[in-house]
Amino acid sequence: MSKVILITGASSGMGKETAKTLIQKGHTVYTVARRIEQMEDLKSLGGHPIQMDVTNNGDIQHVVDTIIKEQGKIDVLWNNAGYGLYGSVEDIPLDDARKQMEVNVFGMAAMTQKVAPFMRKAKSGTIINTSSMGGKMYFPMGAWYHASKHAVEGLSDCLRLELKPFGINVVVLEPGFIATEFGSVLLEQFDKLPKESAYRNMMDKIAEGTKKAAQGNGSSKPSVISDAVVKIIHSKKPKTRYRVGKFAKPMVWMRTYLGDRLFDNIVMSQM
Repeated sequence: MSKVILITGASSGMGKETAKTLIQKGHTVYTVARRIEQMEDLKSLGGHPIQMDVTNNGDIQHVVDTIIKEQGKIDVLWNNAGYGLYGSVEDIPLDDARKQMEVNVFGMAAMTQKVAPFMRKAKSGTIINTSSMGGKMYFPMGAWYHASKHAVEGLSDCLRLELKPFGINVVVLEPGFIATEFGSVLLEQFDKLPKESAYRNMMDKIAEGTKKAAQGNGSSKPSVISDAVVKIIHSKKPKTRYRVGKFAKPMVWMRTYLGDRLFDNIVMSQM
């Protein structure tokens, strides 16, 4: 059965690849991102790209109003927009940290607030929130990113209980290492931080590991995410969490069962 699907953060990576798959499967797919020029190929495939910034309430309202006017409903909202802010807590300007939270957490919440009333009225719908394996564990230099994804986890759990009486599913997607722009963004951020930073040695080691992962077999293809999203959308009763991609399951398992100090030692052994 064809569904009306709204995907944020669809100009590249997981969002874009999944949008292509869903369009091919006959769904009506609206894709939003700031870089609309990078979604022109989705339009040629039959998608509906719209320029939108998840931190702009007017943009969000315009997108939701447009979809409701054209389709009368939104069956699936995939809150996928987000990015990783990397650097030490000491070095990262708090304005940058606030922006991280604004995009990764409050942008997701704003989208949900605009779409949920229509799902409640229909007494059905699915909301997928992109977290990360980083929402359950941690690496040094990623404090604000991990904080945002831990927040996504907690918000999603509460939302799931709130919307359950209205027949709406809330699903958390927890990707591991996926071959996207994520690594290159991390490296660019490190380059912007003070060269004399006390944490430069640690940053250099993380950067080196990131480059090796990108060059070798350190990441899963975005298709593992599209497979998971298709499974969620087609399921009448999806699981509450889908942990997919390189290292996602083993890393979260170690974090859950090995305790803080042992996990700390494992992480720092890679530094």
